[in-house]
Amino acid sequence: MVKALALLSGGLDSSLAIQIMKQQNIELEALNFITVFCNCTAHKDGCVHQAGKIAKQLGVPIKTLNITEPFIEIVKKPKYGYGKNMNPCIDCRINMLRMAKGYMAESGASFIITGEVLAQRPMSQYLQAMNLIEKEAGLEGLILRPLSAKLLKPTIPEINGWVDREKLLAIHGRSRREQITLAELLELKDYPCPSGGCLLTDIIFGHKIKDLIKHGDFQLNDVHLLKVGRHFRLGPETKIVTGRDERENNVIMTFASDNDVLMEIDKFPGPMTLIKGPADAGQLNLAGLITAHYSDAPKNSELTVILTRKNHPEKNSSMPLMSAVVTQLEELRID
Repeated sequence: MVKALALLSGGLDSSLAIQIMKQQNIELEALNFITVFCNCTAHKDGCVHQAGKIAKQLGVPIKTLNITEPFIEIVKKPKYGYGKNMNPCIDCRINMLRMAKGYMAESGASFIITGEVLAQRPMSQYLQAMNLIEKEAGLEGLILRPLSAKLLKPTIPEINGWVDREKLLAIHGRSRREQITLAELLELKDYPCPSGGCLLTDIIFGHKIKDLIKHGDFQLNDVHLLKVGRHFRLGPETKIVTGRDERENNVIMTFASDNDVLMEIDKFPGPMTLIKGPADAGQLNLAGLITAHYSDAPKNSELTVILTRKNHPEKNSSMPLMSAVVTQLEELRID
């Protein structure tokens, strides 16, 4: 029996592609990729849980690969540019398929299946881009797209007779009505993230990433912090993140680095503020005013700001603050 490796996001299209191939006596193994930019947060385990649940429903084994580190470098400078926001879709697809190709030998698979639909996504799923991605990934002729196969040239699995082309589909475009109808016919249920779940396609998150790139390098911790809080740019090298609630305060403390300063208002509930980069006296005062603005501290009053450094309690300190209205909040805010 011929084996195929099926890329499974946990969404509708990739789930349907697997279901269609199951009808062709192909042995299947699902491959799921996750990154820090994943937006599937319905479960504490995110996309891993969702893809795993679908794989179990479909009756196929699944392998999950975390590709965050190489993908962060792609986001910083993609060879083929960004989509509408900060999504480097073509470079992302090439990277995933190269990794899938590397896993093919280990899994014993002869070709790859994806849930791509011709012309569904404006950057990576039109014909020229699909051909480019296949070539760059070193997988020309080895990527079968069951949902749109009849609109594309025959692949090696079809030419070799491993797959019956007549049983494949010719879906085109952005509407998912055909897929939803097919899901009902195939009794496929409970498919999450039907339209994708990449934070880089979100305009607000994209602004935050663009700001990081504009003002220097960024690391994994910086990306985690983009998912929480209010973000303000105080200078070319200095930004702050203020939590909105206790959960976000805890996330900010978790992902603060040793060089970051953590700030909070003494004796009053409110946000934890993280200061990244060097801050002069004026910037520290402004950060304190913003922290006080979002706290329960009374307005126009004398306050004390507590400053701490993670893992360096000997550097903890405090400073006085006279709370006042911050008039430039919207001007400073990144998101």
